[in-house]
Amino acid sequence: MKAWLVEQPGSIDKLVWADTEGVQAEAGQLAVKVISTALNPVDYQLIETGSPKWSYPHITGVDLTGEVVEVGQDVEEFRVGDRVACHTDLSDKGAFAEKATVKADATAKIPEGVSYDQAAAILCAGMTAYEAVIQKLNHVQKQTILVHGGAGGVGGYAIQLAKELGLSVFTTASSHNHTWVQSLGADVAIDYNTEDVTKRILEETNNEGVDLIFNTVGPDEATKDLKRLAFSGHLAYIAGAPDLSSIKPFTLSPSIHEVALGAAHSSGSYRASRNLAFMASELMERVQKGTMDPMVSDVLPRQELPTGLKKLKGRHVRGKIIVRMQEE
Repeated sequence: MKAWLVEQPGSIDKLVWADTEGVQAEAGQLAVKVISTALNPVDYQLIETGSPKWSYPHITGVDLTGEVVEVGQDVEEFRVGDRVACHTDLSDKGAFAEKATVKADATAKIPEGVSYDQAAAILCAGMTAYEAVIQKLNHVQKQTILVHGGAGGVGGYAIQLAKELGLSVFTTASSHNHTWVQSLGADVAIDYNTEDVTKRILEETNNEGVDLIFNTVGPDEATKDLKRLAFSGHLAYIAGAPDLSSIKPFTLSPSIHEVALGAAHSSGSYRASRNLAFMASELMERVQKGTMDPMVSDVLPRQELPTGLKKLKGRHVRGKIIVRMQEE
């Protein structure tokens, strides 16, 4: 088979489309003909830095959808020909290939009416948002949420899920993306380039702050979020924890949540792995019903995968870039 190979950590430009050994489903696995993959920041980050868990050449790519071509031992719920979606273990060989193996317990079937492209789009980004907004942030008796980076994949799904819960949604985005994030459900869009986010949040909430915050930016911004958080509020983060030394104990009473989607694989927990499949199914069901926009912004042919990664790295992408690895 052929795949995009990382021969050594380095530039995206050094990816090579070349022959490599085929794949075979072992016990608990599925072998999948890869149809579509969604591009994520972790993909280009690991291409550039590598991983101590990899042997080279390595095939990366954490999101895949496709057709089951082989079922491993001890797998009962899947059959050859099933349409499936999986957020894969980044320490294993991944989706940027004609075929890949995936853990059956982390894999979900794609329902009728949902395309391979749509299913790929909601995996890493959508599941991260789902874990944060639905599973981590306690929205009981809460009214408001701040979602950072609303124009991106994770932020865009988080906005939609927050509106589903009936929350008033504040989001940060460049001014040219305000119409886009409002179309997803944001009530207030704040231009982080030109506005004081903390001041604006406090003005909009009568100095109370927001009940919930989903930080997708980093630890410095998460620390600033503590000044934007209402008493007994919840803050979830994916790119670094806030510095809690900036607040006095027994004053704000915040709840802090780490969201680490890939840790479900490294944990070795069967329940954690099954939760990945559950979240994928929940999101695809919303796409099927038309209650969630999968936010597919671009569909590229296989040969343009490096171009898509460089575009994503430029941080000016709305929604999700999909690469069609091969036709159905």
